Amino acid sequence: MPRGQGEIQRKTLLLLFGGLAIGLSASPRASFQILKSLAKNWEAINKQSLKRAIKRLYESKLVEEKQNKDGSVTLVLTENGKKKVLTYQLDEMRIKKPEKWDRKWRVVLFDIPENRKKIREALRYHLKNLEFYEFQKSVFVHPYDCKNEIDYLIEFYDIRKFVRFILADEIDNELRLKQYFGFT
Repeated sequence: MPRGQGEIQRKTLLLLFGGLAIGLSASPRASFQILKSLAKNWEAINKQSLKRAIKRLYESKLVEEKQNKDGSVTLVLTENGKKKVLTYQLDEMRIKKPEKWDRKWRVVLFDIPENRKKIREALRYHLKNLEFYEFQKSVFVHPYDCKNEIDYLIEFYDIRKFVRFILADEIDNELRLKQYFGFT
C-alpha cells in the first residue's frame, strides 16, 4: 500500500462512522469536492489517492454503496467497517489528566481465559497505551479517572465478566507508582 493511503482510508472510515453520508454523484469531480470541503485535512488528498482509498475500502468490504432515488450513490459502513473504526478509536483514546490528582488509584484486574488469549493481549496493549502501570501481569493501575475508557474497552471486547475495576485510596508500596506517574 502506498505511503499515506492507509491514512486516507482511515479518515474516510471515521467520517462515515461519524454519521456522514458521503454522496457520490455521477461526477467523480463532485464527489471529490464534497470530501475535500469537509475539513482542512482533506486538502492534501489528491483525487487519485482518494479513488484508490475508496476502492480498497470496497475490496476490504469495509464500505458498501447505497443507491439513492436521485441516481447518486452513498457510501455506508458495513458491520466490518464499523468494527474497524472502533479499533481506530481505541488506538486514539487518551485519559485526561486533571489539574489536581484526587489521590485515588484506579485498579484494573482481569482473569481472561486462555481461549481468549488474543483479547487478553489486546487489553494489555490498550492499558499500556493508556499509560497504565503494569503492577502484575493482570493488574494495572492509573491515578486518573478512566472508568469510561475501561468500560469502552470491556464492551468492545465483550469481557465484562472477566474484568474488575477498583477505586482505591491507597496501595501497598505506592511509592513506586508515585514515581512512575511523576508525583515525587
